[in-house]
Amino acid sequence: MDSPILSVDQLRIEVAGKTLVEEISFDLLPGRCLAIVGESGSGKTLSCLTLLQLNPTSFSYPKGKVIDHQGQLQLAPNDSQLNQWRGKRIAMIFQEPMSALNPSMRVGNQVSEAIIYHLQMSKVEARNAVVDLFNEVRLPEPEITFDKYPHELSGGQRQRVMIAMALSCNPQILLADEPTTALDPSVQQTVLDLLRAIQLERKMAMIFVSHDLKVVQSVADDIIVMQKGVVMEQGNAKEVIQNPKSDYTRALLACKPEGKDKLYYLPTLEQLDNVELIPHNPIGDAILEVDGLTKKYGDFTAVDRVSFVIRKGETLGLVGESGCGKSTLSRMLMGLLPITSGTISWKGQSWLSSKQLMQRSDRKRIQMVFQDPFSSLNPKIPVGLQIMAPMEIHGIGQNEQERKAKTIYWLEKVGMPQPQEAFDKYPHAFSGGQRQRIVIARALAAEPELIVCDESVAALDVSVQAQVLNLLNALKQELGLTYLFISHDMHVVNYMCDRVMVMQKGRLIEQG
Repeated sequence: MDSPILSVDQLRIEVAGKTLVEEISFDLLPGRCLAIVGESGSGKTLSCLTLLQLNPTSFSYPKGKVIDHQGQLQLAPNDSQLNQWRGKRIAMIFQEPMSALNPSMRVGNQVSEAIIYHLQMSKVEARNAVVDLFNEVRLPEPEITFDKYPHELSGGQRQRVMIAMALSCNPQILLADEPTTALDPSVQQTVLDLLRAIQLERKMAMIFVSHDLKVVQSVADDIIVMQKGVVMEQGNAKEVIQNPKSDYTRALLACKPEGKDKLYYLPTLEQLDNVELIPHNPIGDAILEVDGLTKKYGDFTAVDRVSFVIRKGETLGLVGESGCGKSTLSRMLMGLLPITSGTISWKGQSWLSSKQLMQRSDRKRIQMVFQDPFSSLNPKIPVGLQIMAPMEIHGIGQNEQERKAKTIYWLEKVGMPQPQEAFDKYPHAFSGGQRQRIVIARALAAEPELIVCDESVAALDVSVQAQVLNLLNALKQELGLTYLFISHDMHVVNYMCDRVMVMQKGRLIEQG
């Protein structure tokens, strides 16, 4: 076996006397992939950022060490050492490519920057090197892609640009921080296969960070499972997944909706056994009818003559890859995008068309839970006031005091701990799962009949995802809600939905 490129030996990470990571140890070997798996806040990304020295200066390392087997100790390097270390020796693919790429700069120039700096190439040489890299990561038309901006590329293409950037200086160690979390399953598997192939071809060591044990099984040789900064389990990937020894590892595997009976609530970390039966909701008459709905942008047709019906009390699934028109369709239903042609009827009455816009009084009928709870909440306004806003707009509650009481009721209803205190806090004070509960509470505050869930669990940890799916099912049963559930995860759709529609290139190609 090859000797390690880098070793982490009983490393402890602290800030202000609080331990964030407790004595983690591992070796990185050429051609092998180590997966670090756990929920948000488990310390997995923090451990990777430590290797790149990207942690705030307030962090301390009272125990343990990081050993670069070329002879350098890397926990307190000077700036010149860091510049040689980052990019050339170790590189990172960040989780969200849209926020990791500069929106005002062409993607080719962003990748060539590091090549020019580290490898002292001319601009022409760097451009040729980037085009070769784009070919290696299988980006279409690499010469043309070089001059595109991030917003002109799909999510999968942006992630390939990030991979090319990380590979640009031929590093020996690659850190991949949740690189496939928000991607479609087909794109996700393609990116995983690509990373694995490049890693093996270049004989790099790779750390792959994820919250999903099932995702890492196709790339990982070894796995570390972390919870709240503590290593719960560590060993061969196949052994850890097939015969988990830790209760926490077993819980992470049990939380997935894959193969679960939709009659029962999903297991969670708090409740793995005795999962309750979901009461059956009778499905009633049609409440929303869509006929020939079309959306065009110039010559491009984003949604092409789509027709379907949503019935009272059902969960209708809508699946398809990025760019198929799912979100465009949902925004037309919400009255957020003008309709090119076709009609939408509510309970048999014509409601929306290219000539008929949504009345303000009708907006409360349909509410939306967006994909990213952090960007759909205003960071400058306490969450309680954000939940009260739709009540004020739609005249719900007699006065501010009554609306505040209703807000606390909804926060309690969606399972927020200490709802009275949560009212005055800002979005950054909550975890991702708690923010999604707040967004659901805001949607419920308008007292809608239909809720559009647009990839509302895509970016959540598997354990938090199970909690949110259970919450949606419980609210549906208790409040008689109807859902249009948009997702790219067929396992989640199979668990949640009564019927499903499949979209491809703007058209419904299957439903039933």
